[in-house]
Amino acid sequence: MHLNRHDVWDTARETACGDLPKATCGRASTRPAESRLRAVAAVLLTLVATMPSGMAQQYGAGAKAPDSAASNLPVAPRPVQTEPYSLRTSNRDFSKPFGRWLRNPVNVYRPTTIDKASFVNSVRLGDLLKDGKIYLSLSDAIALAIENNYDIAIARYDLDIADTDILRANAGQTPLGVPTSVVANTLTGASSTSSSGGGPGGTSGGSGGAGSGSSGLTLTTGGAGPAPENLDPSVTGTIQQERSRSQQTSVFSPASSTNTGEYNFTYNQGFVPGTALAISWNNSRTTSSNTLASYTPEYSSSFKATVTQHLLQGAGIWVNKRFIYQTQNNRRITDSSFRQQILYTVNQVETIYWGLVQAYEDVQAKEHALDQSDQLLADNKKQLEVGSMAPLDVVNAESTVATDQQSLISAKSALNYQQQIIKQAIARNLNDATLSSAPVIPTDRISLESLAEESQPVEALVQEAFQQRPELEQAILTLRNDEITLKGARNALLPTLDVYGFYGSSIVGGTVNKNCNFDGVTCTVSGNTAPGNYGGVLSDLVNSTAPDKGIGFSLTVPIRNREAQSTQARSLMEYRQAELRLAQLYTQIRMQVVNAMYALNNDRAQVRAAEATRAYNLQSLEAEKTKLRLGASTTATVLQQQRNFATAEDSLISAHAAYAKDRAGLYQTLASTLQHYGINLLEAASGNVSAVPIVPGITPVKTSKEPETAAPLASPAQ
Repeated sequence: MHLNRHDVWDTARETACGDLPKATCGRASTRPAESRLRAVAAVLLTLVATMPSGMAQQYGAGAKAPDSAASNLPVAPRPVQTEPYSLRTSNRDFSKPFGRWLRNPVNVYRPTTIDKASFVNSVRLGDLLKDGKIYLSLSDAIALAIENNYDIAIARYDLDIADTDILRANAGQTPLGVPTSVVANTLTGASSTSSSGGGPGGTSGGSGGAGSGSSGLTLTTGGAGPAPENLDPSVTGTIQQERSRSQQTSVFSPASSTNTGEYNFTYNQGFVPGTALAISWNNSRTTSSNTLASYTPEYSSSFKATVTQHLLQGAGIWVNKRFIYQTQNNRRITDSSFRQQILYTVNQVETIYWGLVQAYEDVQAKEHALDQSDQLLADNKKQLEVGSMAPLDVVNAESTVATDQQSLISAKSALNYQQQIIKQAIARNLNDATLSSAPVIPTDRISLESLAEESQPVEALVQEAFQQRPELEQAILTLRNDEITLKGARNALLPTLDVYGFYGSSIVGGTVNKNCNFDGVTCTVSGNTAPGNYGGVLSDLVNSTAPDKGIGFSLTVPIRNREAQSTQARSLMEYRQAELRLAQLYTQIRMQVVNAMYALNNDRAQVRAAEATRAYNLQSLEAEKTKLRLGASTTATVLQQQRNFATAEDSLISAHAAYAKDRAGLYQTLASTLQHYGINLLEAASGNVSAVPIVPGITPVKTSKEPETAAPLASPAQ
């Protein structure tokens, strides 16, 4: 049942007035003060009881407010949560305080320590270095990237950073936000395979509010709502010794010297329902030479405990724990973002590896073409010597040899660069001269073995991507955080109404001043019952000798409330934007899957066509060579066939590389790389890979002549 403000007021009046007529109830002149107080209390309690759910009571994890802002989003399968939850680089949990406070309270005041980052290559890389060369399989390249790649190493810190925000929120503080970006600083040598962003309102710049202003969205109202109570208690102590001398200003204020010692302490703590506790305990000891002082020394002690409870704005467990819920969601977003980082970097490494294979095979093809040109030139020279060949044919062959030599030099330069590119992706330190100059020999080649995904309907793959893509997981978690922000902004619309109660006491005592006199007349304290020492003062402080107690209400009503209105409206608009972005993300992923499947099918057909073209050109070249030896062809025709064959080989190499890259891209698009390759996410988070990933659909390279590559002039900048 929902009550409007008139219903609330009528209900409150009925509760307070009982059987009194409405015309009589509420007239201040006809009701005693105690009845008026009860009436006000009844109104306030009724307001609290009937306020919107979530402002005075806690929401469940998936509960919605009565005026929920959620829209009817397109129906789609819910993304699978990243498992295991709470990935960590070590056994330390930064979401909990360091050490046990009760065992050693000093630990909470000591700075924490973080191990220094390692800039040493993993042992695995050294094991692959043989005879001055690095024989590298794709599986080894992926394992080395997980262990050494800087992008992944940087992203690992995000896991612990998210934990520190949970610890901060548990103390009642506003979260600092967590980085959820995909680090993309690894060089690829070319445009890498497509990668998508980090969630609604985010790109690779981050989701969960970390990528403010990206993708055409604004995310500025995060954290809107009343500030929670400080849940960490604090103790403040002041100890002061004062010595003062005063001059006589009147007969009632003679010259005197005063020694005062003050010992004051306060204790403050907040609680999740929106309750604040403040305790003060003040003590002083004063000795004075003033002849009018009643006591010297004089002991004074006062105590006061005040409890304040929010009734409207800032009231309720949910409102004061909303940052804790958000940081827990952000922790899951960070886990998902780290999985996205692994998917992205592994795909980068695959792209680089197949680029290296392409450059390596290109050098082999160029060497083979140069060998053929050299052989044809040698044959032409012999025929020129016997007079069966025209000099122009020799010149033509020499020109072809020079062109092939230049092509080989360019191919070797490209190979040298690709070798450096792969090393910066899988190594952490390239300053070692041996490692920097060592050629990288790729030992794997792509096979045309059909993937299981290629036989599935596209719609089935789309649904798989909807379940696996970390961006969708992040987007939904971000929407949850946005809903929390909306509820906080709605709560901030309410006036501030607090009820408070206090209890205290103030006692003065001490030794009666025997020297107290006024104009020669001894002054005494008539009916003196004050304690004569500090122990007696403390005893009277707690036995209700001089109590000070009361209860009250504090109400603050913003007359126009424009700031809260603008914040609530803006937060709702940003939420609507995020809903649209989530729906758009589903569409984008669908199109990415469709495009990846079309690309893979086209690539496979391109490889088949390139293989057939190469076989045809090889047969044509051999036939022309035979005709040339029989005098039925010309050198120009043979050279043309050689160029055709070289072009066909280049096309085949490029087709294989495109197929390999797009197949890896399909795994990334489906977010199934980890499952297909057997990559353990826990090991990736720790940086210690025990088992090398197994990449399906590749074959070891057949033994062939390794091309000669020159050492690079200098190592890449670190």
